[in-house]
Amino acid sequence: MPYTPIAATLGYVLSPDRRRVLMIHRNARPGDQHLGKYNGLGGKLEADEDVVSGMRREIREEAGIDCDELQLRGTISWPGFGRQGEDWFGFVFVVTRYSGEPFTSNAEGTLEWVEVERLLDLPLWEGDRHFLPLVFDDDPRAFHGVMPYRDGRMQSWRVTRI
Repeated sequence: MPYTPIAATLGYVLSPDRRRVLMIHRNARPGDQHLGKYNGLGGKLEADEDVVSGMRREIREEAGIDCDELQLRGTISWPGFGRQGEDWFGFVFVVTRYSGEPFTSNAEGTLEWVEVERLLDLPLWEGDRHFLPLVFDDDPRAFHGVMPYRDGRMQSWRVTRI
């Protein structure tokens, strides 16, 4: 069976002092697959955009700010992650400089500044606990991971850094 994932972006906006990260607390839509969890910002790429343009658009739509400086930290393949078992492929960014004032909420939930050191204490997808440390570490190399899901649960995690 061919691998035809949904291409998406996932971004983590850092505060100017780089101690906090802007997270969405998915608490607004009762049928949301992510209900109750904290996530970075992002979403599906559109057919006519590259990954950087898609990341900028998603953050503008979800948080009301413009990304002035961002870095690709890695990629993750999530086979079976979707609600109907769809495969996803994400480009993971950290935003180190932005302009504008972030929204306090959007249609998906509340936007909250969270201490980077406290991220793993939040209700997250199980798999996020494996890759989030790689997003915020000091290693300049990009990471590239595979995290298969089945029935909403992470099955394994493999990662390579280059």
